[in-house]
Amino acid sequence: MPIIYSMAMKKILIIDDAEFILDSTATLLKYEGYEVFAAPNGHLGIKSAFEQKPDMIICDIAMPGMDGFKVLEEIRRNPETESTPFIFLTAFSEKSKMRAGMERGADDFIVKPYTHDELILAIEAQWAKRNRLEKKLTEKIEEVGRSVTSVLPHEFRTVLNEVIGTAKYMNTDVDNLTKSEILEFSNDIILSSKRLLKITENFLLFVRIEALASDPAQKKQLRNFRTDEPFSIFLDIASSKALQYDRNEDLVFGDNVEMISLEISTESFYKIADEILDNAFKFSQKGDKIHISSFRNGEMAVVNISDEGRGMNNEQISKISALAQFERAFYEQQGAGMGLIIAKKLVELHDGIFKIDSSEGRGTTINFSLHCRDMK
Repeated sequence: MPIIYSMAMKKILIIDDAEFILDSTATLLKYEGYEVFAAPNGHLGIKSAFEQKPDMIICDIAMPGMDGFKVLEEIRRNPETESTPFIFLTAFSEKSKMRAGMERGADDFIVKPYTHDELILAIEAQWAKRNRLEKKLTEKIEEVGRSVTSVLPHEFRTVLNEVIGTAKYMNTDVDNLTKSEILEFSNDIILSSKRLLKITENFLLFVRIEALASDPAQKKQLRNFRTDEPFSIFLDIASSKALQYDRNEDLVFGDNVEMISLEISTESFYKIADEILDNAFKFSQKGDKIHISSFRNGEMAVVNISDEGRGMNNEQISKISALAQFERAFYEQQGAGMGLIIAKKLVELHDGIFKIDSSEGRGTTINFSLHCRDMK
């Protein structure tokens, strides 16, 4: 079982198979006022990390059975520990492994043998880094909050007024309404309620995206997710949208890449596809074709979606922001115009590329790229 050396405000887990280093480091950190947990191997270290939820993990690289790289992989895979600061201990002869460690998500490394001051400075640097990130995140959330409070009440009122108005009309004239009229009004209420739900979900998702974008450690972990055969998913969504808008004849499928895996969660990929395709159908007319194709370009998978709708001018494209709506007086956009910007932010959150090419009155082409690999 891992050993508890002391009780203090912040918890640090040390993982090292060398008993002397384990004990001496634990004693040093105990003296500095930390609550210290120690594990003599990787398996016990992971167990302790999941049970104790330490504020920081210090781990040796070269250990028998399970080395530090495997420990880091398991730590980053767990949502409860994925953003925990992780420092590697490494012998000078292992210095070549440092880059590999940083690429896999380690926050820092300390070369053995190390002094008291070197260890404490490395730990304090991580606390300072975390404080800066938390401050930045707080500021970002406050900024989003200010924007949301200026727009969201209006969006809520618009949809709620539709629901309340329809319900009041039904209530006051219920004796004179036919069954078909009641069904029509009920459907209007359901559609408005779904629209209100989407507005709420999109704003909450936007805030979450902003939070993830402000935390490099969590952002890096996003690419550990996988979506296999993504274009089968994309084409299924496109077919569902065509059915929803009664436009099956308008879909045109080009070549599509197969047998790849995207470095993104299926949930996020689905959201990107859903918003882009919904935008294409919403702002084009029945009979306007929607073209979908994909191809592989090195380590990136590229998706193209083109419509023959009303398009946008350069000024409109440049004004894409979380709370902007194009020509709102003439064209309704559900969800406070958040759909495309959420798709764009999700792509960029995963180190992808999102482009819009559009001409007013001549349609819009959206092109996005995400990191991919061959399916195993």
